[in-house]
Amino acid sequence: MGHDIEGYNKSGEEIAYARFSMGNDNATILYDLLNANDYDGGVSGVGDSSSFSIQQIEKALNEFKQLYDKGDSTLPQNDFLDWDQKQILNFIESCFRTAQKEGVSECCLANAL
Repeated sequence: MGHDIEGYNKSGEEIAYARFSMGNDNATILYDLLNANDYDGGVSGVGDSSSFSIQQIEKALNEFKQLYDKGDSTLPQNDFLDWDQKQILNFIESCFRTAQKEGVSECCLANAL
């Protein structure tokens, strides 16, 4: 179990991927940034998907930069945070680039099997 979060373009091609193990609380950062907490099933995603507009993705990217540029002490601290920060940023940036090209970015928040 875990959180496998995938981003797709309009053609259904995967353009972004983030993976968090079931014990890694940093998955909540990505859910929070995308305002997608309903897709967080605790130890895994809920296996559903949602579309995000370019404005929503841009907002998530700006919020990510604000959180980490300020050194927000409320963020979880563990050995995986640097790795997770990079994968969260890469995920959002990939979705943002795709949304800029296509006007919308489909993000599938799915359970690992």
